[in-house]
Amino acid sequence: MKKRLFCYVLSLTLLLSNGLYATVYAGEDAKTAPTANLELKAKSALLMEPTTGKIIYELNAHEKLRPASITKIMTLLLLYEAVESGKIKWDEDVLVSEHASGFGGSTVFLETGEIQPVKELAKSIAVASGNDAAVAMAEHIAGSEEAFVQMMNNKAKELGMENTNFVNACGLDADGHVTSAYDVALMSRELINKYPQVYDFTKIWMDTLVHQRKNGEEVSELVNTNKLLKWYPEYATGLKTGSTSLAKFCLSGTARKNDLDLIAVIMAAPDPKARFQETIKLLEYGFANTKLYKDPIKGKSLGNIPVNRGTSDQLDGIAMEDFSCILDNNSGMEVTHDVELLESIDAPVKAGDKLGEVIYKAGDEVVGRIDLVADKDVPKATFRYYIGKLLKMFFQ
Repeated sequence: MKKRLFCYVLSLTLLLSNGLYATVYAGEDAKTAPTANLELKAKSALLMEPTTGKIIYELNAHEKLRPASITKIMTLLLLYEAVESGKIKWDEDVLVSEHASGFGGSTVFLETGEIQPVKELAKSIAVASGNDAAVAMAEHIAGSEEAFVQMMNNKAKELGMENTNFVNACGLDADGHVTSAYDVALMSRELINKYPQVYDFTKIWMDTLVHQRKNGEEVSELVNTNKLLKWYPEYATGLKTGSTSLAKFCLSGTARKNDLDLIAVIMAAPDPKARFQETIKLLEYGFANTKLYKDPIKGKSLGNIPVNRGTSDQLDGIAMEDFSCILDNNSGMEVTHDVELLESIDAPVKAGDKLGEVIYKAGDEVVGRIDLVADKDVPKATFRYYIGKLLKMFFQ
């Protein structure tokens, strides 16, 4: 079918706070990023913009390493999915098993037979990194920790986490329990994009967990393990720390500045101080050098086309989604877009059928496309339809 180019080109010039124009990191593979010497001590690192998935910086980002408690990002993701699907509810009671209460390391002091609501255990995982809370939730969702770990690995495969294998739900060192900085960014991205309400937990600095014991009420203090909230208070939003003797010090840190969200992953840092310092270094590098460009066009009509032999003469081309991309603060090129629509279309047409595209460019480089689709069904016109139309015209 022939196409025609609707030749209105809307120049979308983006003026940044420093007065420079912006352009897109174009023509790069999704797993590569511009090089920069940030002199990190961590063994592996990655900086990602979560809306687009664009990698801004990476260091040994696909190396398999022990993740420690940043494992719990996946545990939280599956918890939120279970709530969304109706499998569990936030106010639902969870019975703590002997297996869950027996975990060491970072705990919130759950006892065998203790009952806690899902919400309190989710908070305990996000804030205090409770191993016992993570395993209790795993058992509650899947029936056993082993079954939950299978869910974790299935989700990892779904997200494209090629260098990940989970063995437990909390991140304690175990043979074969590995992931990579890139994979951690992928699951972090999925969590904060789908469930930004997780920030309600991850931004808590201090809270409490109330236990009902045989001898009365007991209160555990929950202190956030993520010192980024204190070291980077204006911008930090989360997400999860991890450390063991073998994994050393890890962090998936999230922050927002000037409406730009970033995920900075540090793995195998030599000490806890370096973990937070280098995360901040990554975030500052990202905020200084990039800006997120958004074109909120989802649901908007960007043109119409004739319908041949249909019960309607034309259809609007509706944008399927918003467009976004990462911009380089140091370039002066403009971002433009062209709208391409089919010359016409034959009925029948279903709502959602593709009618064209919006093509985004930085200079001559194509940096993204958004589909334009039919806004409604248009059945094929029948003989009866034409007779009815003629009668209507006659009587009018």
